[in-house]
Amino acid sequence: MKKVLKWFGIVLGALIGLVVIGLIVGSTRANGFMTQEWDYPPDTVAIPTDTESIARGQYMVDHFMLCADCHGPDLGGAEFFSVEDGAGTLWAPNLTSGNGGIGVAYTDADWLRALRHGIRPNGENLIIMPSEFYTLVDINEMAGMIAYLKTLPPVDREIPTRDLALMPKAMLGLGIIPTGDFLVAHKIDHAATPASAPDPGVNVEYGEYLAMVCTACHGPDLAGMPADPDSGSAATPNLTLGGELQAWSEADFITTLQTGVTPSGHELVDRMMPWTRIGSATEGDLRTIWMYLQSLPALPSNQ
Repeated sequence: MKKVLKWFGIVLGALIGLVVIGLIVGSTRANGFMTQEWDYPPDTVAIPTDTESIARGQYMVDHFMLCADCHGPDLGGAEFFSVEDGAGTLWAPNLTSGNGGIGVAYTDADWLRALRHGIRPNGENLIIMPSEFYTLVDINEMAGMIAYLKTLPPVDREIPTRDLALMPKAMLGLGIIPTGDFLVAHKIDHAATPASAPDPGVNVEYGEYLAMVCTACHGPDLAGMPADPDSGSAATPNLTLGGELQAWSEADFITTLQTGVTPSGHELVDRMMPWTRIGSATEGDLRTIWMYLQSLPALPSNQ
């Protein structure tokens, strides 16, 4: 019996040792990923100062880029997750020029680097910044967005330094969490030519452009996404004609986005589906998105 217990202790100790080594190796690799500095040809675009461009930039920020979902209603920064969640501390930055805000120090090139490349001014990775979608934004509209962000009223809010806990770091470093899902700079083509928007109007091409952000939750083919117990995300609906929308009319779609209530009476949760921001876009843009969705093939739901 003593010999069995001895061997059990040896095996248990070896397993614990392997776990500790894995945590150390994974955490070390993750630190390397997060502090990796990127070198790429800089973007060059003039940031406008005219009222029309700034208003267009605000429209995109408010209704389609959904910046407030992470950075808070005043864009002065908000907690993404905290130590209590077991993942460490991570806040979305304060985008204004107030105390603790990046707006006071960011140059035009810094804004472009963050939005289009997911990279900090010092060359390191931004964390969970959806820059892969921002690379699809027309470069001139992005310039207008930056122009608008530079006009934000200052919010005094100091943002805690990012500090991931050991376990998520290890999971990132060991590939359990895909690097590109956490540090999007790893999945962006940094040398890609800046995007150009199709001609605006009620047409399929422009509808696809406006609906680009929808793919973040509804999947690249917009056929919905299954629930993810690890992240706590809920399943998302199929937006193609293979889902519930096959029975909707254009009026049903617009009313759902404007009121947050589907034709069946289901109430949308704004925290999960930001209908208040998308639904307050112009009715013409909502019709355009509907036209694009109607052009998609009827796909089975990805659930």
